Amino acid sequence: MQQIKELYLKYKEIINYLIFGVLTTIVSLATKYLLLFTILDASNGAELQIAVIISWMLACLFAYITNRIWVFESKDKNIIVEMIKFFGARLATLGMEMLIMFIFVTALGLNSDMWVVIWTLVTQVLIIIGNYILSKLLVFKKKQ
Repeated sequence: MQQIKELYLKYKEIINYLIFGVLTTIVSLATKYLLLFTILDASNGAELQIAVIISWMLACLFAYITNRIWVFESKDKNIIVEMIKFFGARLATLGMEMLIMFIFVTALGLNSDMWVVIWTLVTQVLIIIGNYILSKLLVFKKKQ
């Protein structure tokens, strides 16, 4: 048990990021799928992008709160500036997601439910990696 605790403490930031990254992904996917399989149509390019944006907004807010408190344990008193940086970094990965979804789902016509799920999952993996790098290097960097 002691070894597990030591490993956790050694890799706490990455472990917590992965845990909250999975939870953020669940928030994003649940929102997106709920919208796309109820009131929005994935085969309509505009409605697909609306679902992506709404799911991004909810996931981004969840991610900021959890990353600030439990992952990077930010003590920055200027929360507004930190939040702007966080949302700005997340806008970059939102653009990446929208571009990938546009190319593969809309432009290439891979808009069946199966393809929407596949491309959403592919983009989520890329986004988790990109968001960690941007958060670590730009948003929650430790002050020397």
